[in-house]
Amino acid sequence: MAEAPARRGGRAVRLEVLRKETLTPHMIRIVAGGEGLRDFRPNEFTDAYVKVIFKVPGVEYPEPFDMQRVREELPREHAPRMRTYTVRSYDAAAGELVLDFVVHGDEGLAGPWAQRAQPGDELLLAGPGGAYAPRADAGWHLLAGDESALPAIAAAVEALPAGVPAQVFLLVEDAAEEQALVTKADVHVTWLHRSAGGDLASAVRSAPWRSDDVHAFVHGEAGFVRDLRRYLFTEREVARERVSVSGYWREGKDDEAWREEKAAERTAAGPA
Repeated sequence: MAEAPARRGGRAVRLEVLRKETLTPHMIRIVAGGEGLRDFRPNEFTDAYVKVIFKVPGVEYPEPFDMQRVREELPREHAPRMRTYTVRSYDAAAGELVLDFVVHGDEGLAGPWAQRAQPGDELLLAGPGGAYAPRADAGWHLLAGDESALPAIAAAVEALPAGVPAQVFLLVEDAAEEQALVTKADVHVTWLHRSAGGDLASAVRSAPWRSDDVHAFVHGEAGFVRDLRRYLFTEREVARERVSVSGYWREGKDDEAWREEKAAERTAAGPA
């Protein structure tokens, strides 16, 4: 399924942190808003994602902040780094946009920022992009992912109509990382714990297969995503337009290295 790209060039959406909530030991929710929220243009996808922009400390950027000008006027080493996050929710009436961040102490870029964030802090973002929302005509829904996909999966099950069957598989560190999923649909959730050797791909493979009339969403660490891509497309022969599948990250690689690897794989694969 082709993605609608996040808006990467031009002026960024400049928000401010309104409040912070600790959802689990390793998940922090940032609620942002302010005058800049008027520049945000939502889309129809439940996996709507934005690029959160992190400035390089000590670098002066053009004002108003504009990624195109940054690329044209500043050396490459001064380019801000970006991380991709799902819009957990957007409420125009309340003036709030919500992002959930996975945190592991001082590891990474976005997680430590979320831990330090305080009301009034700046939040720059570009987007949103997206590609997936649950199909209304599907006989059932399969959603599988880890912590990185949890916000998108939670948004998807909230959007499912009443009574629609869905199987959800979520891999998290342990029971403390589980979150309540709100839905009107007939959803069966299987939580798997990494600390206990939980294997997401095996759990999906061993679950009863309802029918080929499925709409699937499989996102998260590249290893299990690759396994389930093979399972759905090759073994179950599900039509590609009925599956949204993407590796958000790869074990042992930071975001920049993972993006370079994915780009190299696409180049090696050649035209579709």
